[in-house]
Amino acid sequence: MHIWIAEKILLLTFLLEGVCCRDFSISLPEKIQALSGSCVIIKCRFDISEEYDKDLTERAAGVWYKDKHDKGSSPVFKSNASTPNSFIKGNVTGQLKDKDCTTVFYNVTSNHIGQYFFRIEGEGGLKWTYKEDSVSVEVIESPVNPRVVLYVDEQELQDQQEVLEGRSVSLRCSAETLCSSPPATLTWSSTARIPFSESSKLQELIISDLNFTAAQRHHRVTFTCSINYQLQDNNRTAHSSITLHVQYAPQISNSSCTKTNVTVCFCEADGNPSPEVEWHLSERLVSNSSNTFISEERLSNTSLRSFISLHQSLTHTNNLLCVSKNTCGNATQRLQLTPSSQDIGVHSFSVLIGVAVGLSLIMMCIIIYCVRKNCRCLQKKQEDTTGVITTDGAVQLEDKTEYANYIIPPPEFTTIKSQESLHYASVEFKNIKQESKEMKDISSLTTDYAVINYSGGVTKTESSVGGDQPSIAPSTVMTCHKDSNIPDRCKY
Repeated sequence: MHIWIAEKILLLTFLLEGVCCRDFSISLPEKIQALSGSCVIIKCRFDISEEYDKDLTERAAGVWYKDKHDKGSSPVFKSNASTPNSFIKGNVTGQLKDKDCTTVFYNVTSNHIGQYFFRIEGEGGLKWTYKEDSVSVEVIESPVNPRVVLYVDEQELQDQQEVLEGRSVSLRCSAETLCSSPPATLTWSSTARIPFSESSKLQELIISDLNFTAAQRHHRVTFTCSINYQLQDNNRTAHSSITLHVQYAPQISNSSCTKTNVTVCFCEADGNPSPEVEWHLSERLVSNSSNTFISEERLSNTSLRSFISLHQSLTHTNNLLCVSKNTCGNATQRLQLTPSSQDIGVHSFSVLIGVAVGLSLIMMCIIIYCVRKNCRCLQKKQEDTTGVITTDGAVQLEDKTEYANYIIPPPEFTTIKSQESLHYASVEFKNIKQESKEMKDISSLTTDYAVINYSGGVTKTESSVGGDQPSIAPSTVMTCHKDSNIPDRCKY
């Protein structure tokens, strides 16, 4: 008990001694990076000996030296200077009265690279340079790439990007908050359309989380996080990417069968890891044999196409299955080998429709052919009746027959109207001697003709006998046959 009390007293003594013996000290980062063209923030806290507390007032000034801090050195920045320093522009953002010497330098360039020392100048005798501690300022031309980390079910994955389908995934992008105005921003992009979360600022880091549930569509998708700084002269951007690999059960995307002398079927499956394909016929595993032949074709790292050829004797059943398997699961697809009753009914109906259509086309062709043939026959008959008009028949008198053949002129030369009466012309056969019996017998086999030319309309002319008789214009031939028992008249 006495030992415990003694320890407490000793500890209290050391604490009181530390308070009473407070000395000059400063807290600075060892190294800090600044983006060329932007600003740099130096976090700074200092302390002084207690005897100078009264001299640390609001009129105190913060001074910065670069590389050297002896009496011959000139400061590169002073907070209470009446005129801005030509080397570097800045501002002490902390409250020196509260021993906060945080300082920001603007428009940093490569000329500002070096070691910086802080000096406090107050009223009275408070003037102290912290020579033992300094901060190293580095200037970079482009920002550092952000860091992207993969979390699955809130657990960080190290050196792998394999994720099971259906798991909760989070991608975290983080970057140091270099000084810039406006502040830097983080953005996400990917080779697939995925909603992104907004970025947030956490102390010295800027962070953006991307949360989603892993699915097949995320497999081999590259996610890129970009940090962007808006500077006065131009913008500076840095990127980091991660490619996600999602493991998922196989899916059968396509399958069909073709029937010729043998039946050939194929089946396409996709999965990660790459799946295997099996064939089952009547619930039995099929392998290569004299009646079956199986081959495979690799389409991609995750896709496989399998073929099977079946002898005709094996296609009496329609129970052919394509089974795809991997470590995440399996998938099954049934393929049709024999047509179903519904397919047969549809096929018979299609055949009936085809037969009906074919018969209809044949009937139409026959009808069109007959119509065209009749039209041609009627046209030919009209042409015959228009061109030549013959008597109704032959008149048989004794052994001699008289015929009258008429040729009607074309329409463009005809001036007689259809309703006008017919005109007759008398034809007299002259210089015909009396036929002997031999000649008479021979004349029964011959015919005398008289030819009259007719070209147009009927005109009136004086006859040698007297009176007006119609005259027939030349150019049309009229033939009259002579028979002794029939008057010598011709109809035209």
